Amino acid sequence: MPDTFDVQAMVDRFRSRAAAVRRRGIPPIEGEDRRRFVEQMELDYMDFAILGDAQGELVGGVLTLRIDLRPPAGDPTGG
Repeated sequence: MPDTFDVQAMVDRFRSRAAAVRRRGIPPIEGEDRRRFVEQMELDYMDFAILGDAQGELVGGVLTLRIDLRPPAGDPTGG
């Protein structure tokens, strides 16, 4: 692992990827292919957004990402 690894830059790239997925259009496909494409977009967005919210730390060559998945305070779903 290079000494210049920037954890925050990596997290920022995931945040940018999540935004790109949100802006991505749906190609002219129909039926089952369209459904699969939309499902994959939703999964990609969720994964990239979760990693984009991470607090990262690199200590002794070990990358640790801390991600709080609890709903925000005051959220009616339990936060």
